Formats: sequence, structure tokens, C-alpha cells
Amino acid sequence: MIKTPKESLTVLTDIVLPGETNPLGNLFGGELLARMDRACSIAARRHSHKIVVTASVNHVAFSKAVSVGSVLTLEAKVTRAFKSSMEVYVDVWVEDRESQDKTKVNEGIYTFVAVDDMGHPIKIPQIKPETELEKKRFEGALRRKQLSLILAGKMLPEEATELKALFK
Repeated sequence: MIKTPKESLTVLTDIVLPGETNPLGNLFGGELLARMDRACSIAARRHSHKIVVTASVNHVAFSKAVSVGSVLTLEAKVTRAFKSSMEVYVDVWVEDRESQDKTKVNEGIYTFVAVDDMGHPIKIPQIKPETELEKKRFEGALRRKQLSLILAGKMLPEEATELKALFK
């Protein structure tokens, strides 16, 4: 079975409360990471229809501070599925109170693994990207996975064909 990224789309909207902020009145990074993890977890579950566990947080970019009272919208989608793991990309937007325009303030890339009731990895459906952004993220996912495997000592650099292709 092949699925599209939009089938896993998860949108969470929430407001930043005073108890979630630092002394400057900005959202704690850990609070945002937890929200991102939840959104990505739901997207991974929607894709796989299985129990999913966070395997890694591969990238997080805190581009702009998020102040108390801000309305945040998180949009997460599975970008690529492998055997039992999947990469999930999350974009974080803050909404302007008056214009309601959204500004991207953060993004992250998480890896989840689908597991059975005993916690063993289980096969998941593949992904067929549709939009240009989905295609770009899909292609980048394999390079990111290869880099991660090299850094973990689970793959030799010469085996990383996608990464090697970047330097030709």
C-alpha cells in the first residue's frame, strides 16, 4: 500500500500561556518540542495505523521567539517511510493577532518507528509525494537518514550513495 503525505497531515493549534514561558515571556523550547513531538506522533500514527515511538529528533530550528499569548499552529506530515521507520516534518507558525497572517517560527524533523504490541518494529506503508515541497522533503529524507546512520557508525560513508551524489 502506498499513501500520500496529506493523509498523515496533523494540525494542532494552541495558545501560549504564562506558565509555559521563560522570564522574558517567551515559550520554553522544551514546551515547543513537546508540542512538536505530539503533532509528529499523531501524523506517524495516521500514516502507519500502528503504535509509534519517537526514535530521534533529527533537526530543530528555533527561528523566532514565541511570546506569551501567541496562537501557534503546528503542521506535521510524514515525508518518507522506510521499512518500519518514518520521517515526519513539522512546521510551526505563529498567528498575528490582528491580521491573522501566519509567520513560520520553527521547524523540526523527527523519526518515528512503528511497533507491534510487544514493541518490535513492524512494516509500514510507503509514501508517494505529490507537491513540489513534499518531493523535496522526500528526496532529502534519504540523505538525512544516511547521514544519521554514518554518524551512528551503522553505515560506511562509501555506502551512502545519496550523500555521495551531492559531491559529484
